[in-house]
Order: sequence, then C-alpha cells, then structure tokens
Amino acid sequence: MDHFNFKDGELFAEGCSVRSLAATHGTPLFVYSRTTLEQHWFAFDNAFGDYPHQIHYAVKANGNLAVLGVLAKLGSGFDIVSGGELKRVMAAGGSAGKVIFSGVGKLEWEIELALDVGIECFNVESMAELERIARIAKARGKVAPISMRINPDVDAKTHPYISTGLKDNKFGVSLERALSCYEFAHQHPNLSVLGVACHIGSQLTELSPLEDAMDRLLEFVKKLRTTGIEIKVVDFGGGLGVRYQDEMPPLPDQYWQALLTRMQAHDLTLPVAIEPGRALLGNAGIMVTRVEYIKAGEVGKFCVVDAAMNDFIRPALYGAYQEIINVDQEPDSKAAVYDVVGPICESADFLGKDRTLAVKPGDLLAIRTAGAYCFALSSNYNARARAAEIMVDGEAAHVVRKRESLEDLYALESLIE
Repeated sequence: MDHFNFKDGELFAEGCSVRSLAATHGTPLFVYSRTTLEQHWFAFDNAFGDYPHQIHYAVKANGNLAVLGVLAKLGSGFDIVSGGELKRVMAAGGSAGKVIFSGVGKLEWEIELALDVGIECFNVESMAELERIARIAKARGKVAPISMRINPDVDAKTHPYISTGLKDNKFGVSLERALSCYEFAHQHPNLSVLGVACHIGSQLTELSPLEDAMDRLLEFVKKLRTTGIEIKVVDFGGGLGVRYQDEMPPLPDQYWQALLTRMQAHDLTLPVAIEPGRALLGNAGIMVTRVEYIKAGEVGKFCVVDAAMNDFIRPALYGAYQEIINVDQEPDSKAAVYDVVGPICESADFLGKDRTLAVKPGDLLAIRTAGAYCFALSSNYNARARAAEIMVDGEAAHVVRKRESLEDLYALESLIE
C-alpha cells in the first residue's frame, strides 16, 4: 500500500501534486509519504498484537532525520550499523535504549559511544568483536548487553549481494562456534547475555528460508538452556521484501504467524525483535526526474533524464528493476520503447531498460519504490550534487533535506601551494 495515486491524470503524493513539487523544489527529487510510512509500521506492530515484541527499524535503508523522527514518535526502536547512524537516531529523538548495534566491523570509538549512551544491545558477529566489547566495557566500568548473530547457513534465495545468512558470507558466527562465544560472555563480568539474533538477507519474497533459519535458531536457544544460559529475546532480523515488479512478498501478519508457529513447535515463548527496513520505507517513496533528451541510437532509443546512477544506483549495482511511470498521464501520446539513462559517463548509468513510455523533453517521470536504499546509496560521482528530499504529510510538503549546492561538493577540500 502507498499514497502515490493519480487524480485526473496527474500523480499525487498524498494531497500534493508531484508536478508542483518538482516545479518548486527541482529535480531529481525524492518524495516520501508520511502516511505510507506510518501505516507500514503499524502493519508490523499490529500483526504481533499483544505478544511481547519490539520493532527496530533498519536505519541503513534510509537515515533521513525526518524518517527517523516519525518512527521515533511511533515508539520504534532502531537497528544501526555504525556510530554515525547512532548519532542520527539520537539527533532525531530516538531512544538509545531501543537501539540494536549490528555489523561486522564495529570500531572502538563506536563501541565506546554505544556503551556511553546505553544502547539496548550489541548484535555481535565474531569472537574477536566480543573480546573487544568486553575489554572496552571493562575499561569504562560498564556491562555490555550482547546477542550473538547466528549465521545459520540458509539460502535466502535473493540477490547474492544482499544475502547474509550463508556460510561464505561475512556476517555472523556459525552455530558450531556460537556456543563458545556464549560461554565466554556468560562468564565475563562486563558482558550480559540478552538474546540471540539472526538475519539471512534482504528482499525476501518467501517464508520457507525464514522458517528454516527460525528452526535452527530456536533449536540453538534450547541447547543454550541446557548449559544454563537463558535467552531473554529472539531477534529474527529483517529482510522482508517489497513489490518492485511482480514479486508477492509475505505480509507482516503472515510473517508473524510463521514466527509464532515455529516458536510453538519448539515449545518456546520468548519476546521477539524484528528489524524491517525496506518493508517500511520502500513503497513510501518515489524519485522524480525530468526528461532532457530523446536520443535515437543505432539499435534502440534512449530517454535521457536528469537523474543518474549517483542518485539512484540500484539498477546499476544490483540489476534491479524499478517501475518508471509518467507523472502526467496523456492518453493520446504515442509510446515507444526506451532505455532510461542519465548523464553519468558510465554505460552502467541506467535507471531502466526496455521501458514502454510516452515521453518528450520536459516531461516528468517518477521511479516508484524509491524510499529504501536509494538516497542512502547516492553519491557525488561526476561532481553531481545530491537531490533534495521532501516528506509530504497530507497537503503539506516539508523539505527534509535541502538540495546540495555545487559549492558543497568541495567545501571540505583545500588547495596547496
């Protein structure tokens, strides 16, 4: 569900004309819908009902302060992977006590910051990291709450770049090695065992890999109990997919029923944490771009727009499909097949290939499902300023990130004699 719909042939974001937003704020332009974001969060929260649970939004999907602030007001927790993301959460009004710190390469200063502000838990990904956290916690007179992130060696059946639960991925520790990590943590005075965690990948479109991982994780929880180590929360991670083209990912209530069924099968009743990112933000955003040229090639046609791979790298990075639509529907316009490309000097600079569109220079296009992993992955490649971000709330449009100026691109640089 989203709130980007046509009214009399014109695309609106909630109560705001997308054409008017582009005229006011320029293009390329990211537009987010607050109502869509909130409805997606409540879809997860309501699916769990009264069962003890905590939703930790995966900040890496989109770390804009307005996004984080809206979620913080709903009572959301946050899943972070850097000290910078922690600072963002706190600047947006998020509670440090609802922050889970994941990631394989936590730096010393990041661990120190997390301990000082009192995060909820470190999701630990190696024995080396566990030893580092213990050492820093001891030096600062703290007790660090930890969960080990288990790598269950389960194929998430997703793109290999976003698969995280196979034994040849860098993430987590194997079930075989995890027991010794827990024994170390259980015995260390500056570590406190909170839970167990698992995350097998992103853009999951079926439940069977998740159920497989759940079974392995819950069996391990029971094994820990036999050693006297009690787990207080099970973190099943995130990764639930969204619809980009013809995918039919599970709904939040289906996801929860799968979790509940597996826990009942293992005779376990434990509080649950989840870490959705894309599933909350993906369909809550679009990117708007303007057609600059129509170019006839030797074997096809190119629709050259003002957005590029620096603004929107998913197609170049993952070969991802993103739906591209006209902002203004003109029924009598003649359509043709185009590769939608940008100005970057790379052949990988495309936003969509073989798209049937009725376009002419000056037209506006909207790329759907652009709320997650789009602006977050943007860059200044080819000395291009990053786009502005807008959040609409009914008929109100808020600038939540100003467009960069060209001077911003070199403001931190210096000449030498």
